[in-house]
Amino acid sequence: MEQKLRVGVLGATGMVGQRFLSILENHPWYEVTAVAASPRSAGKTYKEAVGDRWKMQTPMPEAVKKLVVMNVNEVEKVAAEVDFVFSAVDMTKEEIRAIEDAYAKTETPVVSNNSAHRWTPDVPMVVPEINPEHFAVIEYQKKRLGTTRGFVAVKPNCSIQSYAPVLTAWKEFEPVEVVATTYQAISGAGKTFRDWPEMNGNIIPYIGGEEEKSEQEPLRLWGRIENGQIVKAESPVITTQCIRVPVLDGHTAAVFVKFAKKPAKEQLIEKLVSFKGEPQELNLPSAPKQFIQYLEEDNRPQVALDVNYENGMGISVGRLREDTVYDYKFVGLSHNTLRGAAGGAVLCAEMLTAKGYIAKKA
Repeated sequence: MEQKLRVGVLGATGMVGQRFLSILENHPWYEVTAVAASPRSAGKTYKEAVGDRWKMQTPMPEAVKKLVVMNVNEVEKVAAEVDFVFSAVDMTKEEIRAIEDAYAKTETPVVSNNSAHRWTPDVPMVVPEINPEHFAVIEYQKKRLGTTRGFVAVKPNCSIQSYAPVLTAWKEFEPVEVVATTYQAISGAGKTFRDWPEMNGNIIPYIGGEEEKSEQEPLRLWGRIENGQIVKAESPVITTQCIRVPVLDGHTAAVFVKFAKKPAKEQLIEKLVSFKGEPQELNLPSAPKQFIQYLEEDNRPQVALDVNYENGMGISVGRLREDTVYDYKFVGLSHNTLRGAAGGAVLCAEMLTAKGYIAKKA
């Protein structure tokens, strides 16, 4: 790319906003030119606004320390500084939908980590290796918004990344029933152990809203476009439990699957390791070379050993074996703030850029 696109991060002071800035440091296509947050942070330098709340394990990027934080509600002002924005704002769903639409209406594309627009019928919710064809619904959304280049696109919940790609790789065998229990890291709540000391040595068997997302969002990924809207798939039937565990980064899933066409174990493993999508074919900057790895050891995948596979953008699978009630069971692992949040959104933006939906403003 001859000239980098100018990008803004909305909600830049929170944990996901921080992750966006870490990922975008030295990005070959994008340069952060605006950081925006709540009015209480506006007017301060980014370093001053964050203070001692920097939650990443890598240092704050030098390039953003001196950027003056803008008021996220001053939409026109922020939009004037950028070609597109990433959204990680912390507001109510109604407020998030309103502000993301407001940015889109300034002809500024919005790639969102938030859940507010995931079920808006003409907003694509995409894992680029699974359903990039859903970006085609953007043309219908633009008509609704009255825009020529502005739109909103989202990525799905972090909880499904450790099993939805696996089930997609096995699509030809027709999964019909899925039981998944996810063991989710505390960074998924925007917390560290310093923020949440009661999670040390503890698990909490409830994460608000997470089970519904974990059961329904994969069906939207596997859905189709009809009459300018995404219509979710009707199968497989998925039931989940979501548990918070004392791990900083990494969501693990224990999954049971029943198939209409029962395959051999060797077939399932071959489908996993050969599975790739458009990000790999296009060699996008954030795309993992190998999307899914299969680990033969009985004690893998492990968060400590495998969460950063492919810079946190790959999925690790192990313990695939036949089951006495279902056909097969396995364990999956994904990085919840990289593949599952900011990294997944950056990969979506790269795909949108490659397809011409995101470009420099005139």
